[in-house]
This record gives sequence, C-alpha cells and structure tokens, in this order.
Amino acid sequence: MMNITSNKVWLPLLGSMLLLISTALLHAETSSQLDEPKIINALYSHYGERAAKRGQAWFDMMKESDHLTASEKIQNVNDFFNLLHFVDDIKLWGDKNYWATPIEFIGANGGDCEDFAIAKYFTLLELGIADQKMRIMMVKALTLNQYHMVVAYYKTPSSVPEILDNIDGKIKLASQRTDLVPIYSFNGKQLWLNKVKGQGVLAGSSARLKQWTNLNQRLRVSNMKQPKLRME
Repeated sequence: MMNITSNKVWLPLLGSMLLLISTALLHAETSSQLDEPKIINALYSHYGERAAKRGQAWFDMMKESDHLTASEKIQNVNDFFNLLHFVDDIKLWGDKNYWATPIEFIGANGGDCEDFAIAKYFTLLELGIADQKMRIMMVKALTLNQYHMVVAYYKTPSSVPEILDNIDGKIKLASQRTDLVPIYSFNGKQLWLNKVKGQGVLAGSSARLKQWTNLNQRLRVSNMKQPKLRME
C-alpha cells in the first residue's frame, strides 16, 4: 500500500505503474507443471526450513483445490496468502517498488499489497481459473487513506466482481466494498482505467519495462504459468 500525499507525488508514480501494467501480462496457453521438489529445495536453501514448509503448504493447498469449484479455489487461495505478513518493499527488498514472484513472497513470508495480489492471481492461473475472469485492480482504500491492490474475480463478463483482499480477508462483492475506489485494473490481455467510479475505460497497449521483464524471468526460472511480453 502507498500513503496518499499529493497529486505531485502520486501522479508520476501512477504513470510508471501504468506503463508497467501495460505490458499486458499475456500468459502461456499451455499449462505448466511446477517442479515441486526443485521449488521446495530452493525455498529451503534461500530462506530456510520454515519457508520450505510454507512452500509445501502452498503445493498441498493447490493439490487439494485442483478439483474444487472456482469459488472454492478462490476462497482457498485468498485464505492461504492472507496468512502471510504485510511488509513494505523498501524494508523487505530495499526497493520501493519491487514486484515479487509468488515463490519469493512465500519465501520471505510477506510482502506489500502488490505481492499479495500477484501471488493470488498467478496461483489461480495455475489452478485453471481463466485469465479473462480476473483482473488485478489498483484502488484507493478510503478508510486507510492509501492506495492498494486487490484481485477481482468475475463469474461472468457482466457480473459484479468478487474482491480478494489482504486488508479485509472476507471475499465480498465489489458493490459491498464502498471503502475501495477503483483506479485502474488489468488482466493478461488488457488494461482498464477507471476515470469514473464503476466505468472501466479500455486503455493501453503492450510495452516493454525492466521491472516486469525481471519478474517474468523469475517466473520462468520457477516454471510457473507466466506472461509473455509483447515486444514493440
């Protein structure tokens, strides 16, 4: 989450974030097979025994969720990642805008709101939730006076989305989250700007940006489902 200060501070940050997001997150059509022993061993080597146990719990959760309904998968993924801790990027990674992979997030046992949302999004992709039914959404959390990121799940294209959030752990319809004002959202193919509450305006084309390229490379190492960067 980001503290709200002034438009002079926030607008340049939004501009860089929108450029990052407009890479479009195009994920691979073929399903990936995660190398469980490799990932558990890497977590153990880099973060220690407890991290390896968290990684095993993640795999167990995905196995248990694999044949469940979409709603049950979403609930399990939201509950699992909300057990991790909120930690600012600068404190955790020494970078004020670092986007961690789900495995880094699990290894560190925490991250900021972007890391919660990214981990939930990619885990749901692994569980077969269609990309077009999800958006990662930047919102303004009114009660905290902060900018925040969540995942929105649409049962149908015209449905009011369900919100997966680390602040309010209970999954609720967006219409019930009057404390959140949408700013922009994106999924694997498109970016929307919310110039007026409740109205998403399709915007942006793919672009190349170092931060997302680095994240994509780290996802490739872990062989998770990952976005394909569209080069222009």
